[in-house]
Amino acid sequence: MRARSRASCTFRAVTRAYIKSFMMAPRRSRMRRTRTGKRIELSARDREIFRVMGGYRYLPSTYIHAFVGGASETRFKERLGDLFHEGYLDRPEQQWEIASCRHRPVIHELGPAAKRIVRDHATVLEPRTWLSGAPHRQFSHSLLICEVLASFELATRARAGLRFISWPEMLAKAPAATQASATPFRLPTGTSAGAVIPDGLFGVEYAMSGRKTYRFFALEADRATMPVARSSSDQTSYLAKLTAYREIIARHGYKTHWGLPNLLVLTVTPSRSRVAEIIRRVETEFESSSTFLFRAMDPSELRGPATQLLFDPWERAGLPPLRIDE
Repeated sequence: MRARSRASCTFRAVTRAYIKSFMMAPRRSRMRRTRTGKRIELSARDREIFRVMGGYRYLPSTYIHAFVGGASETRFKERLGDLFHEGYLDRPEQQWEIASCRHRPVIHELGPAAKRIVRDHATVLEPRTWLSGAPHRQFSHSLLICEVLASFELATRARAGLRFISWPEMLAKAPAATQASATPFRLPTGTSAGAVIPDGLFGVEYAMSGRKTYRFFALEADRATMPVARSSSDQTSYLAKLTAYREIIARHGYKTHWGLPNLLVLTVTPSRSRVAEIIRRVETEFESSSTFLFRAMDPSELRGPATQLLFDPWERAGLPPLRIDE
């Protein structure tokens, strides 16, 4: 009994010492990299993280976890922390300027160490956007593009019979002149209006009843920084952008430039009132349009994958709502 008591006391002492050392250990900052010299043994899931991040310039931790999986989201965030502090992932500084940054998932991008791994192992990356590798002045806009596209991709994975078609896959089937262009994502209007550059492009393949059909989408991530309409046609406005799209679609410019059979234009904007105002203007100018789809998304809804973008109805001007998954 005495030996057992001594062993029990020793166990309690060791446990208390461990807890004390853990509580006294300095907590690493989410914002600043603190290298510990810890040796990182890269797993297959780590490499999958790098591949996913090579497709999306920016992604919050919740999206990365949804792509690569893992039983414990807490342990996954700890792993992302290790990858950040040892230089495999970066955390763009612009996110700390967002008012709610301390209450939202940490946003990541590929770091220099991961880029070397990707290069040295000739990992095939399939970019979902054409966002450059340089820091972006409009960080929140770039992040919104990535969040919306990633939400669509994750949603198609969750529904049998649907497949997400990325921009590189679309470009590989475009006319040779478009493939050779330095800016293949720039869509000419065919008029003096010049061209439109969508924020993103993707498609959905529908495999139903033994046959496949396709829809293709131009994404406009509208943060309500541009007036819906202006008194002068020489000034930029959201309605002017939609007018340019209408001219492109009327001339089948999406077919001649990208080789696509169809094109729908998606507008994601932060408020219902903004959607209502845009639709009212479209109904006034265009009467009705099956081409333009609108959806209000509060930024808080995008802290995790917003798969409802695929499954919930989108509003249209003068027409019933449309679900993209059907």
